[in-house]
Amino acid sequence: MIESDTVFAIVGLGVLGGSYIQALSKMGYKCIGIDIDEEAVQYAMKNHWIAAGGTDSSLVQKADIIVSCLYPHVFVQWVKENQKYFKAGALLSDVTGIKREIIRDINAELREDVEFIACHPMAGKEFKGIQYADAARFANANFIIVPTAENTPEAIASAHQLAEILGFTKISQLTAAEHDRMIGFLSQLTHVIAVSLMNVSDNTHLVDYTGDSFRDLTRIAKINEDMWPELFELNKDNLIREINEFSQELLRFRDLLAENDTEGMKEKMIQSTERRKKFDKS
Repeated sequence: MIESDTVFAIVGLGVLGGSYIQALSKMGYKCIGIDIDEEAVQYAMKNHWIAAGGTDSSLVQKADIIVSCLYPHVFVQWVKENQKYFKAGALLSDVTGIKREIIRDINAELREDVEFIACHPMAGKEFKGIQYADAARFANANFIIVPTAENTPEAIASAHQLAEILGFTKISQLTAAEHDRMIGFLSQLTHVIAVSLMNVSDNTHLVDYTGDSFRDLTRIAKINEDMWPELFELNKDNLIREINEFSQELLRFRDLLAENDTEGMKEKMIQSTERRKKFDKS
């Protein structure tokens, strides 16, 4: 369990990593920040979010809980190269947006005296960099814990406690398969749709005429082109299925329109309105 003297190491000081150290430091926890970008470390130091930091991964040896905020393939490689520095009994976690392959690969490499508990804070942002860190966004966000049969009750409880400390208001548990299927629809498909809308034609001239609906629908089209293709490929089976189902639904609406089926279109809209109400934040 997390105690008042628990030391955290956050590896990767981007938007989420920066938000983690901001939240943890505000709650009085000692944080170590590690990033290959010295400027990101200095930014965290300047804001008093970390007690120590640098580009040297050996700094994790002082940490009780290590949270990786790295891209999936970088995370796996980083563990291979740096777990020699992990404190015996340390707890390792992550923020990775895909779970099945990550859990398999990390557990295949990880020392027996270190435990990995997979987590996914649903609080990303379409911008890159620690300068966009903002722990306040956790207050209305979901936090998903993805335990396996290899996890101890203590590790699961610590992950739940971490989410509460960070300020998340809804904490859930899913299996890795459930998580990846869910994320294929709620997150990955929506990013594919936003990207496709911005690429369907040269619409740059429409900026002078557009309203909020187009802006809202395409907000996430400002996308991290280094991270998202990797996440898509690691969840390709789920994402392709979701793209196919969405394409079929779009064609069904096209057919209603072609047939002047006003009542059919109204039924679709009534159903979408009722379903959308459940996603409104109180």
